[in-house]
Amino acid sequence: MDPKPTRSQLEWQQSELTMFLHFGVNTFTNREWGEGTEDPAAFNPSDLDARQWVQTAKDAGFRYMILTAKHHDGFCLWRSDWTNHSVKSSPWRGGKGDVVGELAQACADAGMKLGIYLSPWDRNAPTYGDSPAYNEYFCRQLTELMTRYGPIGEAWFDGACGEGPNGKRQEYDWQSYYAVIREHQPDAVIAICGPDVRWVGNEDGYARETEWSVQDANPAIHGVGGKVWYPAECDVSIRPGWFWHAHEDARVKTLPHLMDIYYRSVGRNSVLLLNVPPNDRGLFADPDVARLGEFRDAIDRSFRRDVALGARAGARSATAGSPAACAVDNHPETYWQPTPGTEEPWIELRLAEPVSVNTAMTQERIAEGQHVEEYRIDAWVAGAWQRIVSGTTMGHKKLDRFPAVRTNRVRLTIVASRDTPLVSRFSLFDAPAFED
Repeated sequence: MDPKPTRSQLEWQQSELTMFLHFGVNTFTNREWGEGTEDPAAFNPSDLDARQWVQTAKDAGFRYMILTAKHHDGFCLWRSDWTNHSVKSSPWRGGKGDVVGELAQACADAGMKLGIYLSPWDRNAPTYGDSPAYNEYFCRQLTELMTRYGPIGEAWFDGACGEGPNGKRQEYDWQSYYAVIREHQPDAVIAICGPDVRWVGNEDGYARETEWSVQDANPAIHGVGGKVWYPAECDVSIRPGWFWHAHEDARVKTLPHLMDIYYRSVGRNSVLLLNVPPNDRGLFADPDVARLGEFRDAIDRSFRRDVALGARAGARSATAGSPAACAVDNHPETYWQPTPGTEEPWIELRLAEPVSVNTAMTQERIAEGQHVEEYRIDAWVAGAWQRIVSGTTMGHKKLDRFPAVRTNRVRLTIVASRDTPLVSRFSLFDAPAFED
């Protein structure tokens, strides 16, 4: 049987947009990686407002927010019982502050999913490199984060690793980490160095043209062989660096760049994890807020009018209850399903009048798996069919851009599929161009 997503994986992938918040002592020391020797007194944001972070993210359409609760320097943004290298040793809020707690409350109030990044590499912990002792320490900190702040939507681990004070390289006990999360937050997806969500492989925000959510299992991570549901997350920062630096206020990614990232992440069956780092006041900087507003507006303008919605739809074949019209009815639970075994099944849309289109959106009903391996889209132009798209995978969402054509007939053909395809959406748009 083909792998299918869990309920949590499905909800995560349908969210499409997730926000990363790199924040900590590096924000105040103007560094990307701290050494673990920083004075906690350096952390002292004057105007920290997690509600501003959450409202900005929500207005831009993001559904999850992942905070660097502890980066490689080991400084904790909550008052951990297991170290003094934390906010409790800083002057912020008189040592009584809790960044994780303030974000958790703001997320809960706004209906936003909370995510936690906890760096396994800790350059401050004296037990780092003594693998059993440090793994116990890490699990204790992880337990604090999984039990103090309500529901956690995503737990995020990278694989950064180094030598400890004893000169030995730390060996992470990933399975014990997963066990803590599964016990206390069974609905959380565990990402990157985890069994539920994988890293796309770069920090540019770009997925591959052919991006499968079905992958070969990694026995060390999944504990099994064969195929598993393991979708991709595309991480990228809105700035050149991951932490805020004043000199980068003028180097926020342009709107065309962000839109290209959107098309090549969300539009390639992946989730976009966009880093927006709070500044040394504890706020999103004005240039970032402005760009996020423009980003949301650009997405809305691009996909506001689906010219295929409600079009007359016919098919080479369809099963009872799943006709071609289900691909253009704007109901995500319905889908066109051709008769099993049909060779190169297609659906054809007839529009009321010729229109200009330059973007196609196709979606599978991934709750039942990902199946489409190859497809093509043709438009009726000047009395003949003209190829406008040749594609491979669809998955949750595939966005194809092409030179504008004017047409009133468009055909989607499934050339190859691992199983009977279930196409939940076939949409057409005349999206604006975004150029630097």
